Amino acid sequence: MTHEVTTQMEKATFAGGCFWCMVTPFEELDGIYGIVSGYTGGHVENPTYEQVKTGTTGHYEAVQITFDPDVFPYERLLELYWCQIDPTDDGGQFHDRGPQYRTAIFYHNERQRQLAEQSKRALEESGRFSKPIVTKILPATTFYPAEEYHQNYHKKNPDHYKQDRAASGRDEFIAKHWGTKR
Repeated sequence: MTHEVTTQMEKATFAGGCFWCMVTPFEELDGIYGIVSGYTGGHVENPTYEQVKTGTTGHYEAVQITFDPDVFPYERLLELYWCQIDPTDDGGQFHDRGPQYRTAIFYHNERQRQLAEQSKRALEESGRFSKPIVTKILPATTFYPAEEYHQNYHKKNPDHYKQDRAASGRDEFIAKHWGTKR
């Protein structure tokens, strides 16, 4: 008997500050088939990094993940996402400041929207943070892949990536508030 795969791959799009730091938590997990760094949510077509980093295009730096929901459910992606960010900071993330570094979950279908809203409510009700949860849940719009040198940056430029991440304060925040590393 042949077993056919009937699952359709899905996309998940998360903004969590610097997109370099949002790749490593999701890579090399069963059911994750691709992670692309890029820009979404803005009003400029085909933006460049130089444009986005000015904070005037409306884009978020984000990652778009291709995944098999039967192997790695969207709910698990959400759990992993929340543990990478400060969901109370609406001015950016850690040492990266500006609207392009804000947090958001971009949903691709109604089920993702419902699950994202549910996970946000659960986080709000958990009492983990004393400040309001400001991460937005928005409909997915056009996702523009970032320039090639940004893709897998942590592998192409490991020393710079490690220095930038260490200086950001992200890992200390994650350890303090989420009790995990990375």
